[in-house]
Amino acid sequence: GAKNFDLRRADLSNADLSGVNFSGANLSGANLNGVNLNRANLSHANLSNANLTNAILFDTNLENVNLESADLKGVKPLLFENR
Repeated sequence: GAKNFDLRRADLSNADLSGVNFSGANLSGANLNGVNLNRANLSHANLSNANLTNAILFDTNLENVNLESADLKGVKPLLFENR
């Protein structure tokens, strides 16, 4: 996983991060506007206060992810499954 990844406040806007393993990563306050996270692993990641506006999260692993105060406007799919 990415338990030691410290990406606090990182600007990853519009990046293609499909399939990336960010399990346990700290992405608090990160700009993930328009990011492609298809098939990515975000389990146990900290996305508190992150900007996920228009992010693409098809088949994304969101198990135990921290989305406290995250901006989820326009996220696709609109009703993603937390598996």
